[in-house]
This record gives sequence, structure tokens and C-alpha cells, in this order.
Amino acid sequence: MRNPISIDIYSDMVCPWCYLGKRRLEDALRESPELAVTVQWRPFELNPELPAEGVDRASYMAKKFPDAQRLAAIQQQLVGFGQAVGIPFLFQSIRRIPNTRLAHTLVALAGTRSDAVVEALFAAYFERGEDIGDLAVLAGIADRVGLAVGSWPECLMAGAASDGVLADLVEGRRLGIQGVPFFVLGGRWAVSGAQETDQWVAALRQVRDALHAAGPRLQ
Repeated sequence: MRNPISIDIYSDMVCPWCYLGKRRLEDALRESPELAVTVQWRPFELNPELPAEGVDRASYMAKKFPDAQRLAAIQQQLVGFGQAVGIPFLFQSIRRIPNTRLAHTLVALAGTRSDAVVEALFAAYFERGEDIGDLAVLAGIADRVGLAVGSWPECLMAGAASDGVLADLVEGRRLGIQGVPFFVLGGRWAVSGAQETDQWVAALRQVRDALHAAGPRLQ
């Protein structure tokens, strides 16, 4: 059996393009059952300067997008893209822009359930407007996906998982990542942005062929 293609995904849970990119990649993998992959979620903070409690979304977006019509057009475009892949974006339900450090820590703690946690975080934020920077919300998500690692507030606030998130954030900056989603395939090739499903199929097959041609790495 061929070795799977490793995919490191740098993303943030408050990035709608990251949610879209996740779904398009999943669609590409369903269309290419012959491709084997392993996915590792890596943290990226779009708003690292935010206070721990987050900020009011309306005020934040008004400063970032002074042109309200442009913001409305971008969101409407995203709604259309989301409908095509089964994401019901509900931007009007979002009240806060959260600090996502604790959400990234939850993903790190999830281990083999990390993909389910990422999916749950995206859905909570973009489909229900939940504050995914809130400890109670994160604990609820952990319960819904079947995680059981003791007391969630203590686990999220300290420990090796938090240190690992910080190390990954540093590594992302070292790699020069300035926007997400950002994908590293096979440890060698980069794909930036929420690529269309057919583009993903082509890219994954090219990487598979290149890795097979190169042969196994020496350990």
C-alpha cells in the first residue's frame, strides 16, 4: 500500500474561507477514493491582538470594512459558495469576534478527534453564532464530539497542549504564512486559499505522483 499524503492545514475558526476550504478538500477526497491522506490541523490566529473575551463583531467589522456594501457583497458571495458545499453561513447570527487561542488548544487536545472538533467549531460559529472563545461553549463542543479529558477549563488554560499551539503559531510565522487557509502537502508543496474541488483533485494527484516518483525518504 502506498504511503498516504500528509496534509498540514493552517486555519482559524473565525475564517469563513477556511470552513469553505475544508469542505472543498473533503469533496475532492470523496471524488478521489484512490487517494489516501492524513490531516493535521495547525493553528493560525487572524486576530492575535484581541482580548481574551473577544470583541463586538459589529464594531470590529465596521472598522475593518468601512464600506458596508462591500462587506455585504463579500458575505453574500460566501453564502453562495457555502450553499454549493452544504455550509449554511449565517453571518447575521454572529455577535462577537472571539480570541481563538483556546479553540486551537481544544483542537490540539482532541488528538484523533481533531477533525470532528474543527468541524464542530466552524459550525458553532458560522451556523449558530456561538462565541467559540467562551470556555462553556468549548466545553459543550468537547462533550458533543465525545472528548473526555477531565476538567475542560483547567485543560484549556494550561499544559502541554497550549505550549504546542504556541510552537505551531511560531512555526507558521517562520514559514511566512500570512493568510489562511494554507495547506502543506507531503511536507513539500504549498496550496493557499479555498481552492475549487476540481483544482484540489488535480493537485492531490500531482503530489501523489511526485511522491511516488521520488520514492520513500531515507530515515
